[in-house]
Amino acid sequence: MLLSRYERMIARRYLLPGRSEAFIAVVAGFSLVAVMLGVAALIVVMSIMNGFRAELFDKISGLNGHAVVQGYNGQLRDWRRIADEAKAIPGVTAATPLIEQPLFASYDGRVEFALVRGLRIQDILNNSTLKGKEILGSFKNLKPGGEQIAIGSRLAESLGATIGSEISIINPQGSATPFGTMPRIVKYRIAAIFEVGVYDYDKAYIIMPMEDAQTLLLLGDSVQMIRIDTNNPDKIEQVIRPLADKVANIGQITDWRQMNRELFEALSVDRIVSFTIVSIILVVASFNIISSLIMLVRAKTRDIAVLRTMGATRGGLMRIFMTVGTTIGALGVGAGGLLAWFFITFREQVVWVIGAVTGQKVWDPQMRFLTELPAKTDPLQTFAICATALLFTFLATLYPAWKAASTDPVQVLRYE
Repeated sequence: MLLSRYERMIARRYLLPGRSEAFIAVVAGFSLVAVMLGVAALIVVMSIMNGFRAELFDKISGLNGHAVVQGYNGQLRDWRRIADEAKAIPGVTAATPLIEQPLFASYDGRVEFALVRGLRIQDILNNSTLKGKEILGSFKNLKPGGEQIAIGSRLAESLGATIGSEISIINPQGSATPFGTMPRIVKYRIAAIFEVGVYDYDKAYIIMPMEDAQTLLLLGDSVQMIRIDTNNPDKIEQVIRPLADKVANIGQITDWRQMNRELFEALSVDRIVSFTIVSIILVVASFNIISSLIMLVRAKTRDIAVLRTMGATRGGLMRIFMTVGTTIGALGVGAGGLLAWFFITFREQVVWVIGAVTGQKVWDPQMRFLTELPAKTDPLQTFAICATALLFTFLATLYPAWKAASTDPVQVLRYE
């Protein structure tokens, strides 16, 4: 929108009304703040939702893979052949054998539910989700046959155990005796305590060498499943389709969508609802801009009539008031972007302050899965939010600008 020199001068003066129009300036300031809050809220909410989904997906897929092949009877005896066939499929980056069994862990009279996972040593050390997550000890201390394990930080806290503590893992499916099945109880020493950042995992997981898990569960040389990783999780169905026919008689394939359908569907719905609700702030801001511009037009009616008699065109007057409203919106969008950057950068401190003021635990890992508030800003999404806000403010200027351009100088100046 190109403005002439006099149009720019008048628009600049109308952006800063005089003392007699102080109330108009206050309303325009409220409009700017409303746009700022709307843009900031949208960027922050969408960044947190994106970060929550991405972080949760990375943690879950890092431990469970993008798909798993499970044996019908809970065992895969020919797992090496299946793993080799899976690795040969284009798009598959890794096929990892693993054992996972819900059991119980006991220490010093305390008993907690535990999810025992057996992995090969190289797979434990190379797992991106586990790597560097030790808070005490090290995964390097795990050795096949060494009767040493790594446990989640929350589980260690619940049991009251630490590095070097000797805990008992109870397998209800033990050996058969004339008096019935006797639970199998094996003692292990804690060699590492880890925290992956997902509450449910840190509260239950016990990691041990695969050979020790096979011994504990009496599996022999079998495993329970093979984890499949791909280079394109969004097309997991197409990637693993060739493998489905090869394992049809011995097991089934479950991908990450099937394993976590309810969770990710709930996140998608929550994302849409949050976006819709927060967008209402921008609508309210647009109405504020309309109100402030209408008040400005009413206050400047005589000035508009004089400008018309001096040769100002209807189009010129429309451009002036559209520039005033759009400038307010643009300043609000810029301020909203800076405010959003502040909240996202210092989100942990903001959460702490809110919790301290309200006396409530704002971010509860038991309810939110993750131990820390995540955020992931999408530049394209942020641009779309800012562009939408500018569009709303531009549309809000059309009616007041049209009213200003429709002013009849004869009627206004008749009694002057």
